[in-house]
Amino acid sequence: MNRTVLDLWVGFFVAIGVAAVMFLALKVGNLSTAHLSETYVLQAKFDNIGGLKVRGPVKSAGVVVGRITDIQFDSATYEAVVTMSIDGRYRFPKDTFASIFTAGLLGEQYIGFDAGGDEKMLKAGDTIAKTQSAVVLEKLISQFLFSKAADGQDKK
Repeated sequence: MNRTVLDLWVGFFVAIGVAAVMFLALKVGNLSTAHLSETYVLQAKFDNIGGLKVRGPVKSAGVVVGRITDIQFDSATYEAVVTMSIDGRYRFPKDTFASIFTAGLLGEQYIGFDAGGDEKMLKAGDTIAKTQSAVVLEKLISQFLFSKAADGQDKK
């Protein structure tokens, strides 16, 4: 094989490798998702957001309907205020319930919407009133241990 042909093939495969790494980086960073329609902003207040992150998914019935755009701490109510950008194609009733879930046993956390039955729909800038905070595994374990310790004291 000629040296220039060999260099050409090596360059070709290096370019494919760089493109593959860029593709994986965009997938992992959630930067490859583009909204085709307009979005509207909703907010929700949680007591504990666990490991929720900006650009995390907002899902309803397993379908990604939006992304988390901002997380702030409200020092007046001592709650986390999560701002979400929801795809304009999806509308939710006023009594929608927002919960923080974990994908798998130890996967990423996301916000899940459970739609209610109200006829009035949420609009841009509204705050979701019904929320359920993240389940913190350490808190569950400590509650279990303390309840077992209390049971042991009662039997004596």
